[in-house]
Amino acid sequence: MLRYWICLASAVCLAGQCCANSCRDANLCCPGRDSSCVVQKAHQNAIIDDVSDKPCYCDHACLKLGDCCPDFRETCGVTDCVISEWGPWSECDTGCGSGSMQRSRRVLQAAARGGRHCPDLIQRRACQAHHACAPDSDIPLREESAMILPGSLSVSRHSNDTVDIRKNLRLRNPDDPESNSHREYCVQFEVLKVSKACHLDSDYKALREGDTVCVMCETAALRRDLKWRCAGHGVTGHATRFYALVAPHCHGKWLRTKQDLDKRGDCCSSPDFIFV
Repeated sequence: MLRYWICLASAVCLAGQCCANSCRDANLCCPGRDSSCVVQKAHQNAIIDDVSDKPCYCDHACLKLGDCCPDFRETCGVTDCVISEWGPWSECDTGCGSGSMQRSRRVLQAAARGGRHCPDLIQRRACQAHHACAPDSDIPLREESAMILPGSLSVSRHSNDTVDIRKNLRLRNPDDPESNSHREYCVQFEVLKVSKACHLDSDYKALREGDTVCVMCETAALRRDLKWRCAGHGVTGHATRFYALVAPHCHGKWLRTKQDLDKRGDCCSSPDFIFV
């Protein structure tokens, strides 16, 4: 009987006989990191053939080290944080332009005695709203991104049967009498920032920071819902974004340099790019 109690208190197996297999048997539960808070399932000098005979620990550091005894959580009262499901997203916090919306969740059970802490309870994401913009507001224009193709493809903007996306940009309004060439125009931009991917594609070599480029809005790209203009043609004095249709990693920011739209200048006769 004395041998049994000595073994139980020390959690050490003597003469090859296992005296404890768990934190409960060994009566061990230690805060922090304590290497002496160990359940020695086999004699410390024994050759261990079975993984289950290896020592396990009953200190709270074992949660991070991954060497806890199987019953450590239950015996030592370790409780992980439990949270609810996400609630619905809130409305956008602005009525015009860029804003944010959020959703939340709540703690159902707090962490205790070294259990996993609660994750973030609030999540946010960007949103855009234009329903409350003034009729003459340019905020929606600032947030549009221009999608562009090389100007050399301008003559290919017609409907055909090829599978080449560069030559298969379907006419947006083929039967609309208001969609005609007299509405075409060009816009000049100063390139402010451009990704490295643009430099690797010869079609977009004109996109260099500090340089000016000309972008043409052709008949096929005019949009009735935007009052017969191209999407992303920018606002004077505000940086806007662009990205390349056939080179998805090519993108950047530019600044429209003129308020007036160019319809007869050199820009339209030889544009660097075209809107899509």
